Amino acid sequence: MAENTLYQYGTLSSLLAGAMDGSKSINDLLKHGDFGIGTLDGSDGELMIIEGQAFHARQNGDVVKLSGNETVPYAAVTYFDPEYQFPVVKDKSSQEIGDLIYTHLTSVNLFAAIQIKGTFKKMHVRVVPKQQKPYRPFSAIVQPEFRAENISGTIVGFYTPELFHGAAVAGYHLHFLSDDGQFGGHIMDYELEKGIITMQTMTEYTQGFPMVDNFLNTTFDVKELLKEIEVSE
Repeated sequence: MAENTLYQYGTLSSLLAGAMDGSKSINDLLKHGDFGIGTLDGSDGELMIIEGQAFHARQNGDVVKLSGNETVPYAAVTYFDPEYQFPVVKDKSSQEIGDLIYTHLTSVNLFAAIQIKGTFKKMHVRVVPKQQKPYRPFSAIVQPEFRAENISGTIVGFYTPELFHGAAVAGYHLHFLSDDGQFGGHIMDYELEKGIITMQTMTEYTQGFPMVDNFLNTTFDVKELLKEIEVSE
């Protein structure tokens, strides 16, 4: 695998449309990277991979460390080797940090891996509950939300160029894991008290496709999928 390669398995748009069957194990996924995000079979919860360790935020708010045998329908990983680090950042909203990162992107047309380690005044996440067949579109799923205050942990995720909207969500897709491994999920909003932001530009992009019926034999309405992303993400 080339340096600075983003490996993505499945696509966000097909996941949101119902292609939720897990078909690649966490162990196999970790052969492509030690840092990333995703979800498990049936779009079960939120996946966080940090320093080669995989964690799963569940719909009841619990977080567990994964064995490696679990499977994913969608995930994105890289070998994280940050090339840029901001000075210590204090008292910033998620919007302010998003704007700050944007100004330091190598190019808005390249993917970037983003990590933020620090203490957060507020952290607001959601977790998708595991779905059963027949799978429903994301917009029809009630997603539990959880909040924490004065919590330390790590934000992990990616910036996706507008050019690749649909394969992933354009802009930022970020997950959170607390330092004690007890709280996590897909980030809705946050306020950073103090932390370090590191970034890595992706110069290669590899797309893996699920070779399972749930993906291969589904007819996708691309226009509706893009609407689904706007509603769900």
